[in-house]
Amino acid sequence: MHERAAEFVDRAVARYDVAVDVTEFPEGTKTAAEAADAVDCDVAQIASSIVIGLSGTGPTSTADDGPPADLVVAVTSGANRVDLDAVADYFDASSASMADADRIREVVGWSIGGVPPICHETALPTVLDPTLTEYDTVWAAAGTPSAMWSVAPERLRELADSTVVDLTE
Repeated sequence: MHERAAEFVDRAVARYDVAVDVTEFPEGTKTAAEAADAVDCDVAQIASSIVIGLSGTGPTSTADDGPPADLVVAVTSGANRVDLDAVADYFDASSASMADADRIREVVGWSIGGVPPICHETALPTVLDPTLTEYDTVWAAAGTPSAMWSVAPERLRELADSTVVDLTE
């Protein structure tokens, strides 16, 4: 198992007392369509974790014990696209954009393409696409672009401490 996927497994156990079963795909799962093909599910069952930067929310960081005020995570169905204007409105920001890759790695602890919806270095406000709740099982990244794990959407919502809200186009 790739060391980053193994790290994800270890973090899930340590932080949530949850054993996750990671499946790796040598051909990669860089897009939602590739991921759905790899696990033989609907594209809508792919839970994509997208880190979004907010502008106009105040300081870029809070006290040392709190999360940055300018980053949020949207866990979106692979069949949908996140609506950045809706994210900005929901979080009372003047605008929203895809976060910088280096900042994601620094704050969240994972690289784009392998960002799981849980086990982040820093807890960030998280929203969950309601489309994902229409399925018994969804698939999410597990630390690398070629590693995934399956989870029930309600369990994912609990683990990610997320709010179910439609912020898609």
